[in-house]
Amino acid sequence: MKNKILLFLSVTVLTLAVFTASGYSFWDNLFNSNSSVSAENTGNSKSVLQFTDFKHIDTGGTGIETFHMLIPKDWQFSGGVRWILNNPGMPAVISFKLKNPGGIEELEVFPNQPFFWTNNQMVLSMFPVGAYYFGSEVAPPVSALEALERITIPRFRSDVSNIRVIKKEPLPELAQILNKQAIQQPGINYSAEGAKIRVEYVKDGREIEEEIFAVVEAVSFSMQSMMGVVTNINWTVDYVFSFKAEKGRLDSHYKTFQTIVHSFTLNPQWFNKYNQVVEYLVQRQIQQINNIGQLSKIISQTHNEISDMIMDSYNYRQKVNDRIADNFSKSIRGVEGYYDPGQDKAVELPNGYRDAWSNKLGEYILSDDPNFNPNVNSATTWEKMRKTE
Repeated sequence: MKNKILLFLSVTVLTLAVFTASGYSFWDNLFNSNSSVSAENTGNSKSVLQFTDFKHIDTGGTGIETFHMLIPKDWQFSGGVRWILNNPGMPAVISFKLKNPGGIEELEVFPNQPFFWTNNQMVLSMFPVGAYYFGSEVAPPVSALEALERITIPRFRSDVSNIRVIKKEPLPELAQILNKQAIQQPGINYSAEGAKIRVEYVKDGREIEEEIFAVVEAVSFSMQSMMGVVTNINWTVDYVFSFKAEKGRLDSHYKTFQTIVHSFTLNPQWFNKYNQVVEYLVQRQIQQINNIGQLSKIISQTHNEISDMIMDSYNYRQKVNDRIADNFSKSIRGVEGYYDPGQDKAVELPNGYRDAWSNKLGEYILSDDPNFNPNVNSATTWEKMRKTE
């Protein structure tokens, strides 16, 4: 049963389409002088936005692509996958920042925070609150809003002393979708809760507005012990991300952020190898591994064939992503679909633009200028895309 629980928990590796969970409207004047505009060849028009397909390679572990997504051209990426291996149920975490070098707009993804709790007093006497139990911090479960205020902000905004909470909001839609799509296993109780919080603060002389999202997922199970029947809870603060912009302009940048997260795709081959590492660590009695040489040896023993159980876990998360994206896109309408003939696939980009073009490199240009032609004085061939229904 322990193996099943840890493997079940491993599917909480970060997936980002949940980022579309926002209730704010999008403004037509989204892209202005301080936003993610990339003009090309036509008089530096502010009505032009270019996206490129960014691929992240897991250089510290598997050596293969971890995920890919569309990002505004010239935005800077930092971070990625970090293998820690002290938690057999979550041996790797994904965290990164995407920043507009021409402004202060930023999308940040925070590492998942795994926790453990139990009513087994013998275990708690050896592993009190604040200690680590098989890589998870010992602490009683909290709500999603409490997690944002008591965990996320203190840990990841500790350099900000004047942070002010402007708005707190639960996201019951996330809980409903996650709970409905959860993988059911006998003897295991699953729950999920989502929330977001908007804060303001001053940093480096700039007034900043930031909205932070989080989901708290918990898996509890009871088991017989010398103390009688005890209940253990593995809970995680995950899907933690934020949108950041200058105060008063956060809402106007939502379409850019939404395009990024709509396009995020986790590589199933990486997910497969990740889960095999989880299984390996569990089967080896949760043995501590301290150097990258041993990690490379473990990964080299994994195979590319994806088991039914791992594929079910992957499809489960992708299905949750699709449900969340569909749920919010129907009301927000911040993005619209196009058909990319070069890549032979559908793509979602910000709405409100007259025309969209793609090239063979997986890059995209949007413009509302009827006279704009990206092929003028360009070494790259751009093809106009048609909108999908």
